[in-house]
Amino acid sequence: MNIVLIGMSGAGKSTLGVLLAKALGMDFIDTDIVIQRLEGRQLQDIIDHEGIEAFLEIEERAVSELHLENTIVATGGSVIYSEKAMNALKRNGQIIYLHVPFDEIQRRLKNITNRGIVIKKGCSLKDVYEERTPLYEKYSDVTLDCSNKDIEFCVSKIIDKVKNGN
Repeated sequence: MNIVLIGMSGAGKSTLGVLLAKALGMDFIDTDIVIQRLEGRQLQDIIDHEGIEAFLEIEERAVSELHLENTIVATGGSVIYSEKAMNALKRNGQIIYLHVPFDEIQRRLKNITNRGIVIKKGCSLKDVYEERTPLYEKYSDVTLDCSNKDIEFCVSKIIDKVKNGN
């Protein structure tokens, strides 16, 4: 069984994922890094040169083709736009949504212009947050409130939820 972390950019998926993998003796993978390796370039470069739709297709293909066991998976924030990718992740994984309020996401994301965040022309980070939140909720098995919580607290909460089903 895998543990799949979803949530906005800046929610702490990659940071939490590494610590969680260490604590549980599991492997760790970051789907953004998988995409960068497959494409041989940065996420922002793909978005800038190929466009958002092409990036989302690349992400869907990369995530859907993963065959993982006993792995913590940190996903890109936009993975929830793909039902195919989410179903593939859900097939052998528990989906945990790391919920962080918008104000905190905004504080954490200092420079969104080169981070590889899928933001359609004319949309703000707030628009993206409001569009994605219901999708994160739809696909998650568990929601963890990570607002104003330190990373160790969030890791221990996830471990509790996974081991005890709390």
